[in-house]
Amino acid sequence: MPLGARFHAGKIFREDRFPVPLDAIREILLNAVMHRDYSHYSGYVAIVVFDDRIEIRSYGRLPNGITVKQLSGRHDSKPTNPLIAGAFHRTGAVEVWGRGTNRVIAMCRKHGAAPPIFEERQGFLIVTFKAQMVAEGAAEAPGVQSGPSRDHATAQVTGQVGGQVTGQVAEQVLLFCQTPRKASEIRELFGLRHRETFTDNYLRPLLEKGWLEPTIPEKPRSRMQRYRTTEAGLAVLKEPGRES
Repeated sequence: MPLGARFHAGKIFREDRFPVPLDAIREILLNAVMHRDYSHYSGYVAIVVFDDRIEIRSYGRLPNGITVKQLSGRHDSKPTNPLIAGAFHRTGAVEVWGRGTNRVIAMCRKHGAAPPIFEERQGFLIVTFKAQMVAEGAAEAPGVQSGPSRDHATAQVTGQVGGQVTGQVAEQVLLFCQTPRKASEIRELFGLRHRETFTDNYLRPLLEKGWLEPTIPEKPRSRMQRYRTTEAGLAVLKEPGRES
């Protein structure tokens, strides 16, 4: 997920912020594993990331007597796989049975995010978190196809960093690299898998702008190489009117 940051009035420390609370996603993933129907050979649990939402899909239907509507309110716990649920409960991963979805809703509201949407569709239980995964305008970047099969992070980088290096992506990198980071750590921040795409559309433009610099310039391929935000990059972050 894209990582944003903000400074509260009167505070000197930055608050990093994801569009959806990580604990809420973790809770839904645990539920997906516990309640999945393992009897069918083609069943699976999947995380699907779109430009405007995250979907967690688990093969299998809700236990008898429980409806999708009840997941947003009080309901009894009926684990589909009691041995798996018991293992999670004993390790402390699951605190109270029957309250997982209610805890997720409370987490999202506290975070300022929209509560998740629960639905059953084509044999799957699907939980949708509405959140902007791509900066505004990046989805319409020339040459970038929209849709679930597209690497949204690659499109975001191509649309903003590859063009003018002034978008949300560049800002997040500069914030992230105030502490020197490995190239692999920066790739992981945006979920980029392809090293060449990362270098061409992401790293090199920031280096050429002078907003990012290597910690060992004389050994560009060193395994100890890190990248940090320069004074010029810090000045960009302080520009008036810049959003977190």
